Amino acid sequence: MKILAISDVASKALWSPLCRERLEGIDLILSCGDLPRAYLEFLTNFTPAPILYVHGNHDECYAEQEPGGCICIDDEVYVWKGLRVMGLGGSIRYNQDSPFQYTEQQMRRRISRMRSKVRRLGGIDLLLTHSPARGLNDGDDLPHRGFECFNTLLDTLKPQWFVHGHIHLSYDFRLPRVCTHNGITVINATERYIFEVPDFEDRPAAKTFFLRSFLSSLTR
Repeated sequence: MKILAISDVASKALWSPLCRERLEGIDLILSCGDLPRAYLEFLTNFTPAPILYVHGNHDECYAEQEPGGCICIDDEVYVWKGLRVMGLGGSIRYNQDSPFQYTEQQMRRRISRMRSKVRRLGGIDLLLTHSPARGLNDGDDLPHRGFECFNTLLDTLKPQWFVHGHIHLSYDFRLPRVCTHNGITVINATERYIFEVPDFEDRPAAKTFFLRSFLSSLTR
């Protein structure tokens, strides 16, 4: 399965007459937020691939009208062809200008409300967020600080991929596009990045399991 991850910067290579050609072979598109609504809607015209998205901290216009033809998975675990994708949009709260900014406590509560879905599915394969995790390629300034609770989420659920945006690669030449963290592939989706995952369609149905440490850490 070939996945296109996008975030923060609308790609001139895709927002162009060559869009159909450049999206050929893409099976799924994941948007990490802070992209123009018109851009996402444009992409839907040139590919049969579903576009799953979470909100960025600058997506205030989405509160009035969501991108047509796309699927919001904020606060959801969405399964597509066996791939279990958990969506958590927004950034750390640093002002009152956006409905998609959260304190650590608010983000923990959002995660806690999803625990029954995660348990029912037997875990997740991919965590899709706008913000990075605290200390994992995030920024030192408050607006670009990652969420500490994402570290707990990663360490407990152990998805194979963590895809985020928010931290433009132009901020620091030392920032990696892709790295690993405790065996998890971490991808910064700024503008666009293509990666592949195995076919999960034939995977046996997941058995329900109980995430005791995960659940207890979110109720503190």
